[in-house]
Amino acid sequence: MKNIAYIFPGQGSQYVGMGKEIYRISPQAKSVFDKADKVLGFSLTKLCFQGPQEQLKSTINCQPAIFTLSVAVLEAFKSHPKSKNFKPKFTAGLSLGEYSALVASEVFSFEDALKIVRQRAEYMEEDARSTPGKMAAILGMDLEKVKAICKDCATYVANLNCPGQVVVSGKAVDIDKTVEAVKAQGFKAIVLEVSGAFHSYYMNPAGEKLSALLNKSKINPAQIPVVSNVIAKPEIKPEEIKANLVRQVSASVLWEESVRYMAGQGVTEFIEIGPGQILKGMLRRIDSKLKVFNLEKPQDIENLAV
Repeated sequence: MKNIAYIFPGQGSQYVGMGKEIYRISPQAKSVFDKADKVLGFSLTKLCFQGPQEQLKSTINCQPAIFTLSVAVLEAFKSHPKSKNFKPKFTAGLSLGEYSALVASEVFSFEDALKIVRQRAEYMEEDARSTPGKMAAILGMDLEKVKAICKDCATYVANLNCPGQVVVSGKAVDIDKTVEAVKAQGFKAIVLEVSGAFHSYYMNPAGEKLSALLNKSKINPAQIPVVSNVIAKPEIKPEEIKANLVRQVSASVLWEESVRYMAGQGVTEFIEIGPGQILKGMLRRIDSKLKVFNLEKPQDIENLAV
């Protein structure tokens, strides 16, 4: 068995049309989408396949959509004979993607996790409405310089994704100041298409509501260790998993550190399961020697090297 990890993308990887091919080919993937429509009480399937884009990209819809597709692809893969050649040492996911990782590790059932993801998105949108916020990716700037600018502008380091890419979060007006300060020093800053100041102090109320929801949810011990965003280390105990998920909405996402931890434990190959190839790009920048395979469409599973 190779030393591999399953990794799952987060918000921002959605696009209209995602999931159509795997839904058509795989009965297991179709079943996941059908369950999602039933749990949510509307056709998430239609929204994924047909849009409109504006509706799909809203936090309250894109989080359940990305999560559902990721699990649908995972189930399609697990039903394929090739999957027997892979036994992951860890699972991990970027922010929202951590919920897909938790389903892969059998911490949550798909249905329970989908309900939590939908509520989490609602809580985050509520906080975003009460405190209008933004996020921006800063490229090429030293982390200490980014932290200094954040301190001056009352913004927060939200994601440490990979070398040369730091995402910051905060009130809309403060992110605008941060972007100006970054550009004044000759670096690039890109405002992201998100609706709020995620992974910052302003999401604390969402974390409190999420804690109450998780207290009522069935959380199983992880069958595969899940590398948490907030500690960049694996966890299997239900209480610790719950605490990490509560912290996750307002804490920094330590993605680069999480990947380096897994690589340090001997993982040399990663399978990115879900829409897009955002994580593949990040992992190349973290360590060019790491191999990353993407699974989203039926041909990706067929072409997966064994």
